[in-house]
Amino acid sequence: MLDRLKRAVRILLAAGIAGTVILTGCGSKNAGTKVVLTTGFGKDEVFRIETSTCVLPELMVYLTNIQNRYESVYGSEIWDTNVDGVTLEQNVKDIALAQIARIKTMNLMAEKYEVELGDEEKALVENAANAYYSSLNGTEIEKMGVTVDTVSDLYTEFALAEKMYRYTIKDINPEISDDEARTITVQHILIKTYAQDGTGQKIEYTKRAKDEAYREACEVLELAKEGEDFDELIRRYSEDDQATYSFGKGEMDEAFETAAFNLGKDEISDIVETEYGYHIIKCLNTFDKEETDANKVKIVEQRKAEAFGQEYDAYVQTLTRNLNEELWNSVSFIHDENVTTQNFFDVYAEYFGRS
Repeated sequence: MLDRLKRAVRILLAAGIAGTVILTGCGSKNAGTKVVLTTGFGKDEVFRIETSTCVLPELMVYLTNIQNRYESVYGSEIWDTNVDGVTLEQNVKDIALAQIARIKTMNLMAEKYEVELGDEEKALVENAANAYYSSLNGTEIEKMGVTVDTVSDLYTEFALAEKMYRYTIKDINPEISDDEARTITVQHILIKTYAQDGTGQKIEYTKRAKDEAYREACEVLELAKEGEDFDELIRRYSEDDQATYSFGKGEMDEAFETAAFNLGKDEISDIVETEYGYHIIKCLNTFDKEETDANKVKIVEQRKAEAFGQEYDAYVQTLTRNLNEELWNSVSFIHDENVTTQNFFDVYAEYFGRS
C-alpha cells in the first residue's frame, strides 16, 4: 500500500505542477502573467476570465470527482500524506481549478473564431448531462450544489473546447519519417549504484560500493560477450524489474539511448552508465515496424498539441483573469460516505467517444 500511495503522490504532484500554470498562462514563458484579485464577484463566483465565470458548483463537480477517483484506488488515507510541505488536497484543488480554467479559456477562443456546437452535439450534451445527473443521489446533489443545468453547461464547455482544439489543428499534418519515429527493442541488465531508504528516496552508493558494482558489471559483460545466455544473465544479475524496453528517440536516458541505437541486431553494448547504475544492453530489434508506426501517430499528436499550445499561449496573454481569493481559500473536499460520485468524466467519454 505504501508504494501505491507514493505513486499517487508523484502523479498528483506532477499533475498539479502541469496544471496550475493554466490560470497564469499555458507554459513557463507565461508564468509571470498576473491573476488579478478583486472584489465585486457574483454569488458563488470562484473566478472570472473576461466574460466567462466559474461558479462553486461547477468547481465542486470537478473537485469531487477527482477526489473520489483517487480515493477509490488509494483509499482516503492518501490525503494524510504530505510531501515536502505540499498538501495533496491543495494539489487536487489546483488541478481542478486549472482544468476548468483551461476549458473556459478555450470556450472564449471558440467564440473568437466562431466555432459552435451543432444540433447533434447539443443533443449529446443534454443526454450526457441527464445521464450523469440521474446517477447522483440527494446528498451528492446537495453537497455539490449541482443542478442538471450545471452539468449541461460543463459538458457543453467540454465539447466546445474539444471542437476548438480540432479547429486549431485541422491543417497540421506533419510528415514523420521512419528514422525520426524509429522504435527499437532491447534487453538490459542493470547493476544499480544506489539504494533506497524506507521512504523510497535514493541513497547514492559510496565510491567503494560503486566500484564494486562496476566490477560486477564487468564480470557480467564478459560472460555475455562469451556467449552465455542473456536471459539467464538477466535473471541472475539484473536489478531492474523490467528486462525488455521498446522505445523511440528522446524517450530514454541519453547515454542509454545513444548506446542502444548504435547497436545492430543481437549486438551487446559495453557498460553504459546512467543515474540508475551500470547497464549492459542487448539489441533485439533495430526497427520495430508496428511500434514505429504507432510512434509516428504519437509524434504527430505531440506536434499538434505543441501548435495548439502556441496558439493558446498567445491568446491567454490577451485575457484579464480575476480570482475570488476568499472563496477559493474556503473550498475543501466533501467528506461524506454518501458522496462517492466519480463518473463525471466517464459519462462524457461514453457519449462523445473519447478513450
